[in-house]
Amino acid sequence: MDTFNLNTVNHFVLKKQHLADDSKMNDVVQIAKDIGGLHGTSATGPYLSLLARSILFQRENFAIEMSKKKSLARIRYVRNTIYILPKEFIPVAYAATSQMAEVTAARFSKYLGITPTQYARISNKILKVLRGRGLTTREIKKKLRTAINIAPIVNLMCDKGLLMRSLPREGWKSTQHAYFLFDDYYPDLDLSVFDEKEARRKIVEQYILSFGPVSEKDIGWWTGFPKLQVKEILEGLGEEVFSVEIPELESDYLVHSSEQESLKSIGIPTHPVVNVLPGLDPYMMGYKDRERYLHPKHYKMVFDRSGNATSTILVDGQVVGIWDLEEPLVKIFYLKDVGKDIRKKVRSKASDVGIFIAEKPVQLKVCDSMVPLFNRTAGSFMSPLKNC
Repeated sequence: MDTFNLNTVNHFVLKKQHLADDSKMNDVVQIAKDIGGLHGTSATGPYLSLLARSILFQRENFAIEMSKKKSLARIRYVRNTIYILPKEFIPVAYAATSQMAEVTAARFSKYLGITPTQYARISNKILKVLRGRGLTTREIKKKLRTAINIAPIVNLMCDKGLLMRSLPREGWKSTQHAYFLFDDYYPDLDLSVFDEKEARRKIVEQYILSFGPVSEKDIGWWTGFPKLQVKEILEGLGEEVFSVEIPELESDYLVHSSEQESLKSIGIPTHPVVNVLPGLDPYMMGYKDRERYLHPKHYKMVFDRSGNATSTILVDGQVVGIWDLEEPLVKIFYLKDVGKDIRKKVRSKASDVGIFIAEKPVQLKVCDSMVPLFNRTAGSFMSPLKNC
C-alpha cells in the first residue's frame, strides 16, 4: 500500500477541485462535473464556489449555461440536498436518488397539510398551466386561484421528474425559481435509462474521482447510501480503485486507479495556496472525516449542529479562518495564527469576494472572537460573524 502525507493529499484534492492556482479554469460545466456538483441550497453559493475556481468568472457565463444552454440543472441529489449538476448526469442522479427524495418530499408535504388527494388534483392542474412556459410558485398559485401552499407540491413534482427548476427571475441572489415541465425543458433526456444499482455505482465512482483519497465512511456519508450497499459497490469496482495510507489520519483511503500516477507525481507549490470559500462549498462538505482540513477543536466554529459548513478561509487546503459579509464590511476571524504574507493574500481575496457579492466597494474588519456555531440557532452558518 502506497503512503502519502496529508499535505500531498490536500494539494492533490485542491488541484482536482480546481482550487489550486494552476488548475483554475473558466468552463463552469466542467468545474461542476469535476467537483461532484455544486451545492445549490443557497442562491449565491454556486456563484461563489465557481468564483473560487475560475480564472475570470462572470455571473453571465453561469446564467447562460443554466438557462439558455441548459447544460446545468438544479435538482435534488445525494442526502436529499439540492445540487447543480451537468445535464448528462441528470438521469444518473435521478435513478440513484429519486426514491429517497420522493419519500422525503411526500413526508414534508404531509407535514404541511397537503393530502394525497390535494396533491393529485393540484399537480394535474400545474402540468396544464406550465405547458410551454415557465412560472414561479407565486405565478402558478395566481393562475390556479388557490389558497393551498403549492411550494411542497412543486418540490415533490420536481423530485418525481415532472418539473425542472430554472434560474430565478429576480436576480442572482433570489431563490424564487421559475418552474418548467421536465419534458419541455429537456425533451431529449430519458430518466429511465439507468436502474438504481447502476446509477449508484456511477455516483460512487464519480465521488472518488472528485474527492479521493476518501474513506469508506466518507463515501457512505456523502452519498447517503446504506453501508452494505457502499461495500458492495466498492467490491464491484475491484481494481478500478486502490488503497493508500495517510499517516496523519486513521482508516484506509481509496483513490481511483486512473489517478494513481498523478497522485504520485503531484507537485507541491512553492507559495501558499489561499482560498476563500462560501458556506456549503463542495470541498468543505465532501467528507465525513474532517481532520484532513480542520483540527477537531475548531469543528464547532466551522460546522453547525446539522453539519452545515460556514464560509471559510483555506491555506494549502487547511481551514485557518472564517469570513462573513455584513455590508459594507467583509469580516475575517482567524482560527490560528498565520503569517503576514498570508494575511495579505487573505485580505485581497476576501475583498474580491466581498465586491463580487455587494457589487460595490467594501471594507475589511478582523474580528477578535466569534460565538461557536454549535451554540447558536439554526441557519447561523450563513452569517457566522454577525455582530462581531
